[in-house]
Amino acid sequence: MMLICYTNVLLSAIEYEFGMSLQNMEAQIDFLQWLEPDMALKILTYLDDSADLIRASAVSRYWQNIVVSNGLSKHLCITRFPELASITRVDEVSHDNSEPSHNSAEIEHRAYASLFRALTSFPQTYCIADPVSASSTDNYPEESIINTLDPRDRILHRDSYWSSTGSDDPEAPETLIYNLTASLCVISEIVLHPFQALFQMDFPIYSSKAVRFRMGHPKSRDELDHDFMETQECADDKFIWTYTSPIFPVARENRLQRFKLPEPVVCIGGFLQIQLLGRVQVQAADGKYYICVAHVQAIGRRLSPAFSVEFSEPDNSVCLKYDAVEFGLTMSNVSSGRNNSLSTSLLPVQPPRQLAWGNLQDFMQMVQAHPDGVEYEWVDDDDEFEIV
Repeated sequence: MMLICYTNVLLSAIEYEFGMSLQNMEAQIDFLQWLEPDMALKILTYLDDSADLIRASAVSRYWQNIVVSNGLSKHLCITRFPELASITRVDEVSHDNSEPSHNSAEIEHRAYASLFRALTSFPQTYCIADPVSASSTDNYPEESIINTLDPRDRILHRDSYWSSTGSDDPEAPETLIYNLTASLCVISEIVLHPFQALFQMDFPIYSSKAVRFRMGHPKSRDELDHDFMETQECADDKFIWTYTSPIFPVARENRLQRFKLPEPVVCIGGFLQIQLLGRVQVQAADGKYYICVAHVQAIGRRLSPAFSVEFSEPDNSVCLKYDAVEFGLTMSNVSSGRNNSLSTSLLPVQPPRQLAWGNLQDFMQMVQAHPDGVEYEWVDDDDEFEIV
């Protein structure tokens, strides 16, 4: 609306200055060409949607030149998602033997215009793929970080949770690191379920006082070949964290707690760190403070396979890889209501921590999300699912 009002004022000024009616002018000349280039650019920067920029670039070659040569699609993306400023190069994936375009400005225009739509239109889903490391683990593997990715409260008749080692210091922090489902995701919310030990006297809840989230990428991919869980080593120093959230207080309650980020964050590199700050519960058996987590999940938009990032060592320059074919397929599925993402309503919202099996539609989506050839065997509630 601001752009329309601003444009109408400029058109009136042109009519007054040159004595030309708007009707005649429309038949003779592109009105932006009557303006200084800086003024024409300023008008088009008011467009706040990549679809509008694409439409504007189709009006005329003059408009297209302004949009493409000034990188307005890239500017729009970085304004909305500042993390994207770290991208240094854009490559477009080719699916045939045709000669690739060497016009970097046009490639960037297409890639960033599509990226903006993906960041705001791709379906929301769960974004954690695998655990990487925990800063400490009390009893491995029974109390491993891997337990936090299963939303059930019991597996094989045993409580499912991660536990830190004990500490005499109630301010001692802990960290959990996870690999996301893609090297490029936009995360809007993280959910965390503190663990309540129903097998101990008074049913203590081993929550942290607060939580903070960081996202980033590894310093070197080679170092991630190491199994940090098996060796029980902390991997905190193996990453470059490009985003740090505010600190959120954690309720000392046995329930799934949702922490919505102030703005959706683009995770470039595909790794999430959860910082658990402060301890509140002493274990009666040894008088030490512990933190225990039952379940963790990140909710956002996975941008692969349409988009991915690659890092060049040793300077860690970032290349955005854009696949126009995959982007078109994903947007087609979105517009038709078809996608393979899980509905976030599968996440439990009340204790006990169990899946909402009554939601048949969500369960069918979960089954369809797996590759062809995977079958499921029904088992008792307290047993694990087996893939046959």
